Parts: sequence; C-alpha cells; structure tokens
Amino acid sequence: MSKTLVPQRAHLTRRLVQLYAGLALYGASSALLVVAGLGLEPWGVLHQGLAERTGISIGVVSIIIGAIVLLLWIPLRQRPGLGTVSNVFAVGIAMDGTLALVPEVHGLVARAGVMAAGNVLNGVATGLYISARFGPGPRDGLMTGLHRRTGRSIRLVRTAIEIAVVVTGFVLGGSLGVGTVLYALAIGPLAQVFLRVFAIPQDGGTSAGTPTPRQSILRR
Repeated sequence: MSKTLVPQRAHLTRRLVQLYAGLALYGASSALLVVAGLGLEPWGVLHQGLAERTGISIGVVSIIIGAIVLLLWIPLRQRPGLGTVSNVFAVGIAMDGTLALVPEVHGLVARAGVMAAGNVLNGVATGLYISARFGPGPRDGLMTGLHRRTGRSIRLVRTAIEIAVVVTGFVLGGSLGVGTVLYALAIGPLAQVFLRVFAIPQDGGTSAGTPTPRQSILRR
C-alpha cells in the first residue's frame, strides 16, 4: 500500500466524520431552539410555521423544504456536493430525533439556558460541517446562485431571502422572538471561531484555518 494512501484515507475519513457529526449536531441544536420556545433561526421559523399548519413534524418539513430549495438549484446551474444532499436529510432526521428525546423545559431561566446552548452548538455544528468541505447546504446554495445570476451582493440576497422566510414563517405561526435576534447576532462570530477550531488542512498540506469569503457566509 502506498505511504501516501493511508494519510489520504485518514484525511477523507476525518472530513466525513466532521460532515455528518456537524449535520447531526446542527439538527440537534435547532431542536433545542424549538424546546426553548424563545424564537427560532430564520428558516426554523418557516419550518415551524409549516409544521403547525400541516401537522407534519418540523424535521420532515425541513427535509421537504430542503429538497424543494435544492430543485431551485437547477435553473441557477448550481452543482450539489455530498454535503448538500446529506444536509437535506440529516438535519431534519436529527432534529426530530432530538425533539423526541429532550423533555419540555419550564421556567424562563431554564429556557434561556437551552436557547443559549442551542446557539453555541449551532456554531459548533457550522464549523464542523463547513470545514469538511463537501459543499454548501441547499439554502446557502440558493443564496450564492441568486447572487451570481442577479449580480446583487451576497448581503442583499441573503437579507432578502431571510426576511421573506421569517415573515412567511411568522404569518404561518412560527416562533419569532428574542432567540431569533440572538441567533442572528451570534451565529456569525460563533461560526468564525469554530471554522478555525475544526479546520482541516488541504490535501496539499496548506492550512484551511482561514475560511474563504464564500465559506464564511455558508452557514446552512
């Protein structure tokens, strides 16, 4: 066996472990925000609103919306990766699994603690799966695809998408509150920290510790 083959396999194994650990943790962290009941992340507001209206579990709604968004990549000429397809299914499954295991939390202090834990774990999850470099999530691919097709800035496109998602989700009955604001303020700094913590060197040995501009905005 080639001496270089073992390090390459170990490198791939680490990336795969980080990918699926990150996606599972992302779903679990999103579920904690649901348990806290103090407001969800933007797409979570939409998923919860649709779940309330349809009676389908929030995890299954997340999978369905992820698949629909992925179909929108076709006219945008986006190419999904393993991480993109895995994101559609793994996050929703982990979310429903966590909600089935975690009991209800009562009292504002306890709920605030669960909310804070959900935000921190979401940052950890983001660092894990993005650093694995298997492609962006379907929702982020929609953002970058629209950015390329329209020529509008990433900031404008992302803001427009998330405002539309939050407003629609809130109208449908999704949870919008202090948790939503905290998530919006905290996820960027948290993701930046954990992208560095979980950075995997490139195959050639160069450090991936500093994310590219595109990596720094791809959060799900």
